[in-house]
Amino acid sequence: MAASPARAADPQPGSLPPDAIPHASVLMFHRFGENTVPSTNIRLDQFDAMLAALKSGGYHVLPLPEIVAALKANKPLPDHAVALTADDGYVSSFTEGWPRMKKAGLPFTLFIATGPIDQHLRGYLTWDQIRQMKKEGVTIGAHSNDHPSLPALTPEAMKADLDTSMKRFEQEIGERPKLFAWPFGEWDTRSMAVVKAMGYDAAFGQQSGVAHAKHDLYWLPRFPMNEHYGSVDRMLMAVNALPLPVSDITPDDVLIKLGQTENPPALRFTVLPGLERMKELLCYTGPGDRIALKDLGGNRYEAKPDKAFQPPRDRISCTLPTAEKSRFRWFGIQFTVQK
Repeated sequence: MAASPARAADPQPGSLPPDAIPHASVLMFHRFGENTVPSTNIRLDQFDAMLAALKSGGYHVLPLPEIVAALKANKPLPDHAVALTADDGYVSSFTEGWPRMKKAGLPFTLFIATGPIDQHLRGYLTWDQIRQMKKEGVTIGAHSNDHPSLPALTPEAMKADLDTSMKRFEQEIGERPKLFAWPFGEWDTRSMAVVKAMGYDAAFGQQSGVAHAKHDLYWLPRFPMNEHYGSVDRMLMAVNALPLPVSDITPDDVLIKLGQTENPPALRFTVLPGLERMKELLCYTGPGDRIALKDLGGNRYEAKPDKAFQPPRDRISCTLPTAEKSRFRWFGIQFTVQK
């Protein structure tokens, strides 16, 4: 993988066609059936419909560690490979989400922020519940201790937070998690260096896109799911998606400091050769504003939004239709914006 955080591995001459690159769609949830917080919740009727669709045939819901191992080793994954994840550690994962996934026979990964668990905050899991879920087969991943915006911290403060998280996992579940999810999906060059040094196998963001073997393993994408984006059609669009492999991404860092860094950023990337319908490539900001693409030649493009990004974050998502009906190639990246 490339050294800088905002770069995917360069395509190699004679490499497999894009459809053959090992890939999977990773779905991200937070709360299950907590209808007072629709921005981070999935209604139970929505979730039940999603699980029924995933069980209807043609989809392969796999443990996230198995998907990461395949991506890391560039080993094949079945088409329509999917992983189910949730962040933070809300108690509804235990009372509503996991029982449904367990009944359906589907694996699940839960990324835990240890601080709220230790503080016994209302609405969060207990360590006993986490141990029970782990015993029943749930993969436990790390999500920091205090759930800070890691790019806002010094390297020393980042390491202190992540060390605390690791120690609490060792004390409570007897192991150090191998998978990490960025709080708020926010990362930058400095925080990525700290997370890599912690020994994690992979780290996941909150930008939409397809995880694949040519992608940097430390900002892998996930498709966020909530009440507003929780229809079965939306989920099927995500799990039917294919990778849009890009390389040589600039700028090198995704951290934007107001008044110091170019804003809006001019995102430049090179698309793997041989893709169909390139004239239909579209890019959008997080709020959904279309970005005019500049063709730089040699399969290289520039996407520069019209408006400056505002704190705390924004995203650019690019999609490309395929010859196969209802399947899009998808690439996304998130920018952290600091005052």
